[in-house]
Amino acid sequence: MLFNDPKTFREDMLKGYVAAYPDYVVEVPGGVARATKMPEGKIAVINGGGSGHYPAFCGIIGDGFMDATVVGNVFTSPSTEDVLGVARSVEQGTGVFIVGGNYAGDKMNFNMARDRLIEDGIDARSFFITDDVASATTDEIEKRRGNVGTFMVFKAAGAAAAAGVSFDDLVRITTKANDRTRTMSVGFRGCTLPGADEPLFHVPHGKMEIGQGIHGEPGVGEGDLASAAEVAELLVDRVLTEAPADNSKRIAVILDGLGSTKYEELFVVWGTVRQLLEDKGYTLVEPLVGEFVTSLDMEGIALAVEYLDDELETYWSAPCDTASFRKGASSMASGERKVYAELTEQADTFEKGSEASEKAADYIVDAFARMQTAIADAEEELAKIDGVAGDGDHGRGMVKGSTFAAEAAKDAREKGAAAGSVLKEAGRAWAAKAGGTSGVLWGSALEAAGAVVGDQADAYDAQVAADAVKAAYEKMLSLGGAHRGDKTMLDALIPFGEALEAAAGEGKSLEDAWATAAEIAQKAAEDTANMVPKVGRARPAAERSLGTPDAGAISMALCIRTVLPTE
Repeated sequence: MLFNDPKTFREDMLKGYVAAYPDYVVEVPGGVARATKMPEGKIAVINGGGSGHYPAFCGIIGDGFMDATVVGNVFTSPSTEDVLGVARSVEQGTGVFIVGGNYAGDKMNFNMARDRLIEDGIDARSFFITDDVASATTDEIEKRRGNVGTFMVFKAAGAAAAAGVSFDDLVRITTKANDRTRTMSVGFRGCTLPGADEPLFHVPHGKMEIGQGIHGEPGVGEGDLASAAEVAELLVDRVLTEAPADNSKRIAVILDGLGSTKYEELFVVWGTVRQLLEDKGYTLVEPLVGEFVTSLDMEGIALAVEYLDDELETYWSAPCDTASFRKGASSMASGERKVYAELTEQADTFEKGSEASEKAADYIVDAFARMQTAIADAEEELAKIDGVAGDGDHGRGMVKGSTFAAEAAKDAREKGAAAGSVLKEAGRAWAAKAGGTSGVLWGSALEAAGAVVGDQADAYDAQVAADAVKAAYEKMLSLGGAHRGDKTMLDALIPFGEALEAAAGEGKSLEDAWATAAEIAQKAAEDTANMVPKVGRARPAAERSLGTPDAGAISMALCIRTVLPTE
């Protein structure tokens, strides 16, 4: 695929997108917002997620749809700071509704931003879409991820907000739309990340993926490559299986191409899809065939249906005007332009630390630089491991996170920061600029460790290090919802922390204690190959990951080894 630099793909894409549609969008901190003013009293509705899905998510900004979008790196959740930047750009005193897909990174970052907005006196709420029927059973419906049906739920939320409903009604309508939307997908070829030589997954000859996600994840299973009519029947049967009890037999329908499936192919499938639905007594209300939620250059299709009632049908059919999708008369180009204030950063100042803390800060800066180099060297291997059952972006995310953290650590030290402050600044940069699940977890963990390390200690020994590591993994446990044994980075970090604590209790030096514990962390990371994931994007394809270690655990162990203290 075309790019200038894989590391700046998001930024380059946004620059071109805004240049292409200046009547519709302007760039704001963290993403893009509508170019025209919102009606007074309207609740601001923003969505967001990783880039790579156009026209979702940033293509649907405008009257009757979204007011702004938070844009993350490819397939990576935006950071909390990005969400705050976008939300504050469009908030006008009537509240902010943040809507996203049900992914761990999105949930953590969106909810953390929501809570900070509430602390500032802004009425803010969040909602996460669960339309993908392949990703969990009905007994665990809350674990389902967002898929192409997100477009339908976004449309309901945007149209309801444009109609001026109350915040409580806006949440109710969005919840109902989500509860009545279902998506099923099949894939024929995996997508390729910018700069990568190979797709994130390969579909065996004569086979097709069944139930893959929109972030490069493989399907929950494989089937024999079928004809267009047989694919249509598979998709229709699966989404109709969960029709609601009060089924009106009126449905909104999207047959979606995921990036490389040609429109002619979609039309061939659609001919059978429509016939099957009508044969089952359904009336199709303004159906859509085309690209609405994509996954870079993935070859595949998805079928989404929304079971309508009178209220939902009104919002599905309501007019809207965006760069990529329009219904009814256009109004954006003639609207009054919105002027967004530039956000400026204040210079950081730090109190002078103790002599021991100043010395430790120098070491920490060097350790982050070594970590950055080690992760960059391992990027391709980490991506390969992550691509077995996940979305293959872990290597790129770790490169971005460690790079930003190393730069922030160096900058903070040059401004006089001591050990604890250096760790905190590195953590804030990692979380704010890398995004994603691992971004917010790594960032928050480093901040928690920095609080323990502090800036005024007389000495730093193995016990201080053990306490800091414990604070780090306890923060991850509380924030991410994962536990030991769920096949995550915690399966390396927790054993490391426990071993470090035990070695400190034996009176070992920091260097010896860390070296002993690092070996245990590496073994624990390798042992995750015998686990199946219970959380995150890899969970729907859990069995495929058996025999492959967790990429997050492997990268955690690598970082631990790389920063080994020397006295």
